[in-house]
Amino acid sequence: MIVLGIDPGTASTGFGVVRRAGARMAALDGGVIETRSGLAPERRLAAIHARIGDLLDEHRADALAIEDLFFGQNVRTAFAVGQGRGVALLAAGQRGVPCFSYTPQQIKGAVCGSGRAAKDQVGRMVAAVLALQRPPHPDHAADALAVAVCHAQRAPVAAAVAKALA
Repeated sequence: MIVLGIDPGTASTGFGVVRRAGARMAALDGGVIETRSGLAPERRLAAIHARIGDLLDEHRADALAIEDLFFGQNVRTAFAVGQGRGVALLAAGQRGVPCFSYTPQQIKGAVCGSGRAAKDQVGRMVAAVLALQRPPHPDHAADALAVAVCHAQRAPVAAAVAKALA
């Protein structure tokens, strides 16, 4: 199974590609899609959409896993993250790639064992799970890999439960 994990935004969208084979996981790719603040919003979103589409095609992803929108104090940030989520979901939908959303607490719990883990702990655990020499950088890339790891860990269990209930 190959999972494209997304940490959405408009200025910086993290991405991470993880392959799961049996109990083993490996990072295939990771980084950040950055857009210039001077670009019109529609141009920024078009660039994010195109790059995510390219990543889905390049890695032949079986699933897209994306962080749920966390609505904090800053409504402006929430809208930008929501727009980033939307274009990521659109890119996957256009290719027939199923999408799965996870809360920050679910992601941290899957990777670190605690939904309250600190950002630096998430990066260190992603490195450990994926046998990387050091934590991914920047944080958006580490978070996106964590989203992909979360789905890669949960998907086999969810499939087994669905099969048992069918």
